[in-house]
Amino acid sequence: MAALFEVANSVGIITLNRPEQYNAFNREMALTVQQYLDECKKRKDIRAVLLTGAGKAFSSGQDLNEVVDPNGPKLPAILAEHFNPIVRRIRKLDKPVVAAVNGVAAGAGANIALSCDIVVAAQSASFIQAFSKIGLIPDSGGTFFLPRLIGWQKASALMLTGDKVPAEEAQRIGMIYKVFNDESFAAESMQLAVVLAQMPTRGLALTKQALNGSFQNHFEDQLHDEEILQQRAGATADFKEGVQAFLEKRPPVFKGE
Repeated sequence: MAALFEVANSVGIITLNRPEQYNAFNREMALTVQQYLDECKKRKDIRAVLLTGAGKAFSSGQDLNEVVDPNGPKLPAILAEHFNPIVRRIRKLDKPVVAAVNGVAAGAGANIALSCDIVVAAQSASFIQAFSKIGLIPDSGGTFFLPRLIGWQKASALMLTGDKVPAEEAQRIGMIYKVFNDESFAAESMQLAVVLAQMPTRGLALTKQALNGSFQNHFEDQLHDEEILQQRAGATADFKEGVQAFLEKRPPVFKGE
């Protein structure tokens, strides 16, 4: 399979699985990832998602052998049917999505990772906006997310030069959340996802909705959205449990309801 899926501790784990091709995306992998994201959305026993890669890479982006194949999909179809649907699913998914970048994340692989709610990386990982090296523009939401993460000037430079950004530098400039040692990376990234899965995930989903809205809202619009979303959060069973647990001085038990 071009991608693997399992559920553990209420976390849906999606693993890009073309290690010999550095997890380069082909049509099969892209459609399979979409299918698994849809399953994560539907299943109530899944309360957080972890996206990672098998082998030495997270993803090297698009498989260029597929691009040059006369019978393969062309660039418009690759964006419209492969990458953009993945990014849209990640942003619309009402559960937190953690990108666990275990190795190089290049091109669309980097930008799919950056579309996730939290990005962590192994110390040996790196991020590359590789598009300029082959005469293309950054896609998969890269021109949207990266300037908002690290600023217009830095994002512009990285996209135009295609310079590699080591994981620790990516953390320093605010591109990603945390870097873990290679030896502990798998365990620590999974633990982060498990912690999120145990939190009041309805509230996390509403937080994600508020952040999505902030990309285009004016200040007053955002305040208005916060009022509405906070009202919804306050009506959840998890809010009541959180308050009661605080008053009773005990750990809360959230159910994502």
